[in-house]
Amino acid sequence: MSELFDCRQAFSEALEELALSDSRVVVVTNDSVGSSNVGRFRKRFPERLVNVGIAEQNMVGIGAGLANGRMIPFVCGASCFLTGRALEQIKVDLGYTRANVKLCGMSSGLAYGPLGPTHHSIEDLAWTRVIPNLTVLVPADPIETAQAVRAAASIEGPVFLRLSRMPVPAVHSPAYRFEVGSAVTLREGEHLSILANGTMVCRALEAADRLARRGVSARVLNMSTVQPLDREAILAAAEQTGAIVTVEEHSVHGGLGGAVAEVVVSHRPVPMRILGIPGVFAPTGSPSWLLEHFGLTPEGICKAAMELLKEKLHHAEPIHSRH
Repeated sequence: MSELFDCRQAFSEALEELALSDSRVVVVTNDSVGSSNVGRFRKRFPERLVNVGIAEQNMVGIGAGLANGRMIPFVCGASCFLTGRALEQIKVDLGYTRANVKLCGMSSGLAYGPLGPTHHSIEDLAWTRVIPNLTVLVPADPIETAQAVRAAASIEGPVFLRLSRMPVPAVHSPAYRFEVGSAVTLREGEHLSILANGTMVCRALEAADRLARRGVSARVLNMSTVQPLDREAILAAAEQTGAIVTVEEHSVHGGLGGAVAEVVVSHRPVPMRILGIPGVFAPTGSPSWLLEHFGLTPEGICKAAMELLKEKLHHAEPIHSRH
């Protein structure tokens, strides 16, 4: 079994490296020093961490103020509260003004499973990807997470970095180089494409292995940038494989699947499946149980892909005129 990593560790290490090289890097948090894994940052740079308490709207506003003062604030908190409670501030104080603030949505998706629907963060991509000027990143493993943190710091403008606490294996080699706005082909394939991000990328790769054993060649793309979207990679997948499955630890409405579908339906319509949480309040349970419950597993992805292939073949059949 591959070694599993908590991407929050890669996040905090990269953040500390940035702080050592740039005195403008600061952290603002909402009483989540532990869950955001910035405890060591606080010890190393005590004067550069602001804990506002449970006050997410203030937290984002303070981040905007620090950015106006030429600092580079990393605003860290549970993604469900950071995006849900402070959405107006994210829209107006950051997006509208292009404030140089880095939002770090921690423990996103179903990672807080036992705490129930109030703590599931399965709407955050739908809320953030439609805000103009806001870059949205969803790294898949610790290698990509560290590089995404550095990329976020280099962008002049607001960024939403969506991170999970759910352990994942490394899907990239140490030589990997992350580029904002570029999808990465992790596996070539010709029969269909699986587009995923975050914690679902490793599961998409395992699903592709299972499909290969059934004689199905599946392309796997890591869509770690949701905004701006790599439209060329999506259209190439549609054109060259003729069918697309999207997989995300998010609602099926408004997230990666919706973004991909917008491109596909406008330019190269092909059969699609959008896998995620199907427009319901997810129940209480462990993250692994919830993923199984919603079919967000290698076998669930494999099943959806096989169903999609049948639909693709049906669409490919010649239509005979009726007499």
